[in-house]
Amino acid sequence: MKSSADARPIPVVLLGGAGYVSGELLRLLCLHPRFRVVGIGSDGHAGQRVVDAFHHLSGIGLDQLRFEPFEGLGRHFEKDLHLGLFAATPHGATASLLDTLLLRAERAGARPHVVDLSADGRFTDPEAFAAVYGLPHGAPHRCASFTCAVPEHYRGVPPAFAAQPGCFTTAAVLPLFPLFAMNLCEEGVFICAVTGSSGSGRTPTAKTHHPERHANLSAYSPLAHRHEPEMARLLAAARPDCAPSVEFVPHSGPFVRGIHSTIRATLREPSPASRIVAVLNEFYAASAFVEASSEPPALHEVVGTNRCRIGVAVRGRTIVMTSVIDNLVKGAAGGAIQWMNRLFALDDDTGLRLPGLGFC
Repeated sequence: MKSSADARPIPVVLLGGAGYVSGELLRLLCLHPRFRVVGIGSDGHAGQRVVDAFHHLSGIGLDQLRFEPFEGLGRHFEKDLHLGLFAATPHGATASLLDTLLLRAERAGARPHVVDLSADGRFTDPEAFAAVYGLPHGAPHRCASFTCAVPEHYRGVPPAFAAQPGCFTTAAVLPLFPLFAMNLCEEGVFICAVTGSSGSGRTPTAKTHHPERHANLSAYSPLAHRHEPEMARLLAAARPDCAPSVEFVPHSGPFVRGIHSTIRATLREPSPASRIVAVLNEFYAASAFVEASSEPPALHEVVGTNRCRIGVAVRGRTIVMTSVIDNLVKGAAGGAIQWMNRLFALDDDTGLRLPGLGFC
């Protein structure tokens, strides 16, 4: 990757409103040495100052930035022919909005780099998207243009656009992918994961607002969550001949940020935990963000960062791995910036070597 400390800023625009992921993208992009936010689209907040929706971002260079209507973002493609576009709008709505913007970019001769954080870019087959999400894909002709993977699992640069997997999926496949890739475990895996309330979005519901989640813990959509087939599909990419069987039970936790996953699998041969730790660390040796050990990790180690910490325990052929990520960073905004860094030939960790919050 290129080193470009003194090169010109790279303009980026955000397709997304006042949601938590958009706010986290803005926070990270303000600290990025190369990317400069030139626009953010939101029909519902058009004309409002961005810092009025995200008060915690005041005083760091965004005070004059205002939300634009989605159609207004097209003007940026005419001004800057090589800019970045992050899509953080809801699944089902993103594809058609992106398609409209990309058509305008094509007419202007622009070649934007796109990273989709919604589910719309995660399926090369629009029928598969419809089967999981229960609605037709908004731009089926664009599906094949997106490469969906955790950045650590795709070694090159996507030929067109990138799609960041879901946060649960990221937390699950980071520990499991190396074991599948090296044929070290059986194909059936069980995943139990607890997510913070920020994963439910900014608009509260009867089950997600604070009085319901505080001092509480509950499972939802057991063996029926829409990230389950996404996990299986990404794990299948680890080895051509494997057909992963994933059983997934998500939980709502009483904290705001983070995902804690407990993953059970069966090794093909008994192996000490130290060997599995070594396998994982060797596999991720080129990554600045993923690290394994024999000690179970805690959420506070990663909150506010783009890191994933993995703990490994083995008894006989049974392996249990625990993983922790910040759902808003590694599971969304941080992973998306990793992709955008790569699309612009920057090092993956540019702007993402972040200290943890520690006490939150």
